[in-house]
Order: sequence, then structure tokens, then C-alpha cells
Amino acid sequence: MSIYLGIDTSNYTTSCALYDSKSGSVKSLKKLLPVKSGEKGIRQSDAVFHHTKQLPALMEELFESGEKVDAVSWSAAPRNVGGSYMPCFLVGECAALSVASAGGIKSFRTYHQTGHILAALYSCKRLDLLKSNKSFVALHVSGGTTDMLLCTPSTENVLDIEQIGCTLDLKAGQAVDRVGVMLGLDFPCGAELEKLALQSSAEMSVKPVVKGLDCCLSGIENKCGEMLKNGVCPPDIARYCLEYIGATICTMCTNAIEKYGEMPFLFAGGVMSDVIIKDMIQSCVGGYFAAPDLSCDNAVGVALFGALKENAV
Repeated sequence: MSIYLGIDTSNYTTSCALYDSKSGSVKSLKKLLPVKSGEKGIRQSDAVFHHTKQLPALMEELFESGEKVDAVSWSAAPRNVGGSYMPCFLVGECAALSVASAGGIKSFRTYHQTGHILAALYSCKRLDLLKSNKSFVALHVSGGTTDMLLCTPSTENVLDIEQIGCTLDLKAGQAVDRVGVMLGLDFPCGAELEKLALQSSAEMSVKPVVKGLDCCLSGIENKCGEMLKNGVCPPDIARYCLEYIGATICTMCTNAIEKYGEMPFLFAGGVMSDVIIKDMIQSCVGGYFAAPDLSCDNAVGVALFGALKENAV
């Protein structure tokens, strides 16, 4: 076997990818779901509709060279825990099972979060961590999750993932988008908020709210709203938002080291592609960061999952 297809239809991005186990190369395509200007999110019914419209065109482009697929994997839900469900993932499941049935090939069910971690390991050239019996800590930080995860290699699941910390209220990506919309940026706001923040040279004083390995992030929106009301310039507000998130994650990581001892840290999810946050964390605890295109939603890790299940990596 050599070519593995991955499909991921998350809340904001339609993604598909091919992984060639012989060369170790990937081909990845994705397209954001359209969100109306000024809106802070998208309804699941709209997400399902747009995935249904976007996935066929992406698949056609993905297979323009006539590749023959040996197995297909898909994200069935956000996380591998009870009650984790979003209707948007049904679009990818339908496509994957149809491909498997038509081609008489194997299909593998995995999860969006697992895909993020595997894509980050691939990007960082640290797939070797899956070959050991040692655990590592992954931070999955996006619009849908702000989770600290203890990851242990597994024969059955590729990775056994235990949540050891999380946000108790607002997700980091939600905070970024809410502050961005507050400042007049288009949703999703991560890239534009970063550009705005990089215009600021202000020294920020942030006091993250961290309780052990859990955090609270709702104060970011309130503080940024207060700053805007008091006439603080948008670049300084943007920088405050990102530095608050960075300081929060640094504190969570430091607390994890105190509890579990030294181990590798891996950072995945769209928020982790922000250069301000990344620089803060690297100065604090180091760690491995996925490249921006493999840190945001993508199907590379999902494709890798099938290859790993077949011991082809």
C-alpha cells in the first residue's frame, strides 16, 4: 500500500489530503467555509451545506493526476470522547465511505483532534514519538478547543488521548475572533488580528487566570471591550489579546511540568500558528510547532492515520 486519502469537514474548513507512504510526501487541499461579514460563526446547517458544495471540487483537484487510493480515513467527530458530535463531520464520513465502497478499499474512522496532532507531528518531523512507549503533551488550541492533552502511542487508536487541562469558559480561538470582530475585522480573524498586533510596540501587563492545568479566557473579551471604550488603539488591543493567550498557555505548560515532569510539548491548532503566541511559548518551554498550513485545519493527519493503522509509516 502507498496512497492514503484523508477527509476532514470541520466547523470552518473543508479539507482533503493524500499521503504517499513510499515517499513520505503529502498533497493537501482545503477551503474555508464562507462566513458573512460581521458574523462570529456559522450555523451547523450552513456548514453542512457549504461542505457538500465544496468537497467535490476539492476532491476533483486532489485527484487530477489520477492517483489510486489504497485506503481512506475521515474525521467522524471533534474528539474521541462520549458526546463529541457535530453534523458537519457527516459530510466527510459520507464521502469517505462512498469512496471505500466504490473502490473496495479499507476505511478508517478517526477524529479531528487526532488529525491535528498527527499533522503537527508530521510537520515537525517527530513521527518517531509514535514509535516509543513514552507520552508527550499536546496543546490543541483553536476556535473549538483549548485543550491540554496527554498523548500515549497506541496500537489500536494510534494515539490514546487524555484531556488533562482545558479552558473553563471561552476557547482561545473564540476570544481571537470576538476581539477581531469587535475591531472590525472579518471572521475568522486570526491572521488579520496578528497583523494588527504586530503594529504595536506597547508593553503589556497581563495576568492570566489559570487553575492548575485549566484556564479561564472570557476576561479577554471584557478587557478588550473596555480598552476600546477607553480609546486604546486597535493594534494595542490586538496585542493584549494575543499576549494574554500566550501567557495563559505558558502558565499551563509550566504547571504541567511540575505535575508530570519534563516531556516533549507539541502545539497544534489554528491559534498556535500566531507568531506572537508562538514566540512567547518557545521562550518559556520550547516545544514543537506545526507549520502554519498544518497547524490550521487540514486533512493531512487524517490521511496519516490510515497509513499508521496499516503500519505504513
